Amino acid sequence: MPQAAAALAERPTAGVGEQPAGSEFAPLLRTVKEQGLLSRRVGWYTRTITANTLALLAVGAGMFVVGASWWVLLLAPVLSVLCARTAFIGHDAGHSQITGNRSVSRALGLVHGNLLLGMSSAWWNDKHNRHHANPNHVDKDPDVAADVLVWTTRQARLRVGFRRWLTRNQAWLFFPLTLLQGVAMKIYGFQDLRRQPPRERAVEGVLLVAHLAGYVTLLLVTMPLGHALAFAAIHQALFGLHLGLAFAPNHKGMEMPDPDGERWGHLRRQVLTSRNVRGGLLTDWFLGGLNYQIEHHLFPSMPRPHLRLAQPVVRAYCAAAGMSYAEAGFVDSYRQVLRHMYEVGEPLRGE
Repeated sequence: MPQAAAALAERPTAGVGEQPAGSEFAPLLRTVKEQGLLSRRVGWYTRTITANTLALLAVGAGMFVVGASWWVLLLAPVLSVLCARTAFIGHDAGHSQITGNRSVSRALGLVHGNLLLGMSSAWWNDKHNRHHANPNHVDKDPDVAADVLVWTTRQARLRVGFRRWLTRNQAWLFFPLTLLQGVAMKIYGFQDLRRQPPRERAVEGVLLVAHLAGYVTLLLVTMPLGHALAFAAIHQALFGLHLGLAFAPNHKGMEMPDPDGERWGHLRRQVLTSRNVRGGLLTDWFLGGLNYQIEHHLFPSMPRPHLRLAQPVVRAYCAAAGMSYAEAGFVDSYRQVLRHMYEVGEPLRGE
């Protein structure tokens, strides 16, 4: 792989300020294909899904065994981590990383999203595809639209009332707010049912209700009501935090294309708006491979285990093109995100 990266770096490429003779992305795509990095890893995903399913069943069995004791609360953090693993599998299914068969990908998304997590796969795919098409574009990327949090000073100045107070303090409130992320995504999924065509709405809705009924039944059957409420609170809060930790460093605080400015091609649009998080195998596992965000955005259908293998090639290509390639350590990535959020709210703190 280092040899491939070096060879690619020697290929003629256009500088950041120049217009390429063809697509800037084409030589990189060709090299990645030649390396077989876009080939699917059905065996790896089969093992991953099987292991995750067995772990979920083991936690469920543990809830039956110790549910009468407060020790059962120790299983809530474990379940939150396993739910994050489940979300990563659903994410990969939505990108057709697991299989090229659309029906199978759809089924995997429904099982891992709607049924196991209570999160609408149709809502997620619609939102996430729009994000991938135009990352960090304030008019087109739903992830940087003004909502509970805002990402530009222009958005901040338009805030009024309680939302204005939120924006002034959003850097301090970010991690506490992520504790609600898991529940919020469930609510968004139910709200999105109105947008979906009747047939899709029926399937999505039935599975979302089945998850909710199954989750409540599992808690009430395995433990007393007080234990169940505490378990659900810990589980959902830590699940939301885990998702927030996985998604926050990817784009926040990175370049935001000017809606009225130069139109970027695929390579620049994905690389300049994304940030990778450095780390070893533990970081890769905890962040679900999304710490290779640049590679993931350039090649959304690339199987997760191939992202780290593509990194040397992509980094070398960007260096040869004179294009910045953002990386940060695990802690520093969140520091950069919080600094950006703090600076966005700065104009309101002087009032």
